[in-house]
Amino acid sequence: MTISLFRCPICGAPLLREERAYRCAAGHSYDLAREGYAYLLPPNQKHSAAPGDDKAMAAARRDFLSKEYYAPLLNTLCSQILLLTDENPVILDAGCGEGYYTAGILQALHAAGKTPRMAGIDISKFILRLAAKREKSMEFAVASCYHLPFPDGIADLLLDCFSPLATDEFRRVLKPGGYFLYVVPGARHLWELKQVLYDAPYLNEEKETPYEGFSYEAIIPVDFMLHLKSRTDIQSLFHMTPYCWKTPKSGVVRLERLERLDCQASFRVHIFKKL
Repeated sequence: MTISLFRCPICGAPLLREERAYRCAAGHSYDLAREGYAYLLPPNQKHSAAPGDDKAMAAARRDFLSKEYYAPLLNTLCSQILLLTDENPVILDAGCGEGYYTAGILQALHAAGKTPRMAGIDISKFILRLAAKREKSMEFAVASCYHLPFPDGIADLLLDCFSPLATDEFRRVLKPGGYFLYVVPGARHLWELKQVLYDAPYLNEEKETPYEGFSYEAIIPVDFMLHLKSRTDIQSLFHMTPYCWKTPKSGVVRLERLERLDCQASFRVHIFKKL
């Protein structure tokens, strides 16, 4: 048995990881799925029967990211996290999706001779299943960003990559001096895709918002071009974005006709430090 980074979502006690389950001293038990993740989302924290990305969105995200289209963003995250962490960091990914960034960061830290402990959570069991399959040497659990199943002050660094912003929880689980990396789209992210989908697309808002209990350390821009050369990759990109929920039929039809698409990718990595 090993002591988990997770804590019991019911009583807050530490969890021990056994061969097939997590268990706390009070007797609360959480089975490990075949892929190796746990379900730590109590019923009162669910807002639907199957919250988060569905199977189709999870598959699209896996297929698109596995082709390394977003490698420049991953490389930027790895280089920043290498600079911000010591030899034995505890790193949490709040909204880890299918684990592309989480696994890549773990590999970069190992390559640099560091020995991190890492855990990722996501509210979608469909996408977390893929993360747990991808990387067996870290902990994964279905959970909410607004109720992180971690003890106070456990983390040296927390990553939030396109996930809900829960600054109260992020501040709680970070150590004093710990870092919070918040990845958001830049103004012209996927602009050419939006021009196909919408008659009057608009730029994303870019802003610098300070948060209580954090100092603003930096904003790192990551801008590059995507060259999508197949309908499959174009559709994978579309189905992993929120646009697939709110695009008019005419835009969907236009996109289905495309066989290639050159498209901007634009991200901003906001770096905060806990005071």
